[in-house]
Amino acid sequence: MSYCLNPSCPKPVNHPKSKKCRSCGSNLLLRNRYHLVKGLGKGGFGATFLAADLSLPGRPLCVIKQLKPNTDNPNFLAMARQLFEREAKTLGRVGNHPQIPRLLDYFEDRNQFYLVQEFVKGNNLQQEIKKNGVLNEEQVQEVLSEILVILRDIHAQKVIHRDIKPANIIRREIDNKLVLIDFGVVKNQVNSKAVNEEQAALTAFAVGTPGFAPPEQLAMRPVYASDVYALGVTCMYLMSGKAPKNMDCDPITGDIDWMKYIDVGEDFGDILLKMVEVAVKNRYKTANEALDALDILNHLDNLSDGMLGYNSMNSGASTGSRQSNSRLSGASSGSKKSIYSGRRGDNSSSRSGGNGRNSKIGSSRSGNVASRSSARSTGRNATRGISRNGRGDSSSTTGNLRESRKLSKPAKLEAQALLDAYSNGRRDFVRKDVSSQDLPKANLSGINLQNSRLIKLNLQGADLSSSDLTKCDLRQAILRNANLGRCYFASANLEGADLRGADLSYANFKETKFKGANLCGANLKNAIITNEQIDLAKTNWTTVFPNGRRGFW
Repeated sequence: MSYCLNPSCPKPVNHPKSKKCRSCGSNLLLRNRYHLVKGLGKGGFGATFLAADLSLPGRPLCVIKQLKPNTDNPNFLAMARQLFEREAKTLGRVGNHPQIPRLLDYFEDRNQFYLVQEFVKGNNLQQEIKKNGVLNEEQVQEVLSEILVILRDIHAQKVIHRDIKPANIIRREIDNKLVLIDFGVVKNQVNSKAVNEEQAALTAFAVGTPGFAPPEQLAMRPVYASDVYALGVTCMYLMSGKAPKNMDCDPITGDIDWMKYIDVGEDFGDILLKMVEVAVKNRYKTANEALDALDILNHLDNLSDGMLGYNSMNSGASTGSRQSNSRLSGASSGSKKSIYSGRRGDNSSSRSGGNGRNSKIGSSRSGNVASRSSARSTGRNATRGISRNGRGDSSSTTGNLRESRKLSKPAKLEAQALLDAYSNGRRDFVRKDVSSQDLPKANLSGINLQNSRLIKLNLQGADLSSSDLTKCDLRQAILRNANLGRCYFASANLEGADLRGADLSYANFKETKFKGANLCGANLKNAIITNEQIDLAKTNWTTVFPNGRRGFW
């Protein structure tokens, strides 16, 4: 069939061989080149059509987007023309990506604007879910990883998509790759200037899809993290089959209880929840940040799988050893793929035929904690049961159990309990979680907090001199005026930390992250730190640099 593009045509559908609309008499061949085959969708800004390009051999299919401002105001049309041309250039730039449709043509015809893009044959993810059911965690991780790479590439060109959702992600039939489509609402300026009322009216439609678009985007202030949010909501849909508008939310805060609807491991669940944080400051700021978190998760999974495989290879020493390794394997799997409490149990049979992740046992964190506790106990018994030449030799299993503990989350520790233990002579507090607690002016010199989670910990004015803070997560920690002289911060994360006036002399900051850290007035004399690290932090004329000079290197 053929379609008429006249907006006021009462019957736009025509016979395939018609050249003139039988209803309004309009020419059906667009620009004497494009034969519109069928409609693909309509919206407030216009319509999308599948068309055949009659000027090329084989008459290849393409997608034509018609943008039609609903006004005859000449000033308004001139502004629309300017924005349209800017948008076309942006699409032409991002369309060089192998997983983004290419822009083939753009033109204006009778005060209507047209974009012609490459046609991608395949089903979008919304269609896949409706046809085949929800995806499991591994499948969603694959989708997330692939789309994050695309976002990373378009964000590098200072382009925000602004309408990421399952219907705009197509699985290309020819190679099974995911393709991100519908850049009709792209924004190619992150911090745009204020616009007048006419501009606002023109671009008001370009805010994305309700439920998938975050608050700052709906307020016409999109940032790169806005795409991260929409992709996180998309993942929630892929695992639940429910759109955000169909999910229950807190009547007071308005927050959606995402985890009520999906079956997901704790670690991956944490990544998804950070992607859909309402406040931008609590969300992954870029696609790269989310990719890094996903890479770490996959790396830990591979380490865990490798450890379990090693255990099974060495499980022939005795029956008791085989049993203990089996229990240890189950515990490690439970730790990696634990299930949030309150989840529905009726989804399990629909994922991957009811196998794999969906054979997980239990539906609460407490069940997984008990499983891990049982595994540790069994593992200790197993070390006594392993023998070699009649003598007990537990070094191999002890090493493996030690690796298992490394993969677990830091143990929660209350601030007062830490102070009490320290006052009684204890200095070793490896892999502890003391986040968001208060320890101002505490005397903790020489403490060992390796691999601990100290996010937003208040240590203002505290004494931690000569302490070991290797690989500690100190993001947004309050360390103002603290004594951190000769501390070891190798591979720690001090992003966003408040270090104003802190004594950091002779401290070792090898591979430490400093993005957004405040070093105003801090003393870095003789500290091991690079120019690149300091450039990521905030300094001023009162900062003492490693060379001992104040205000500059």
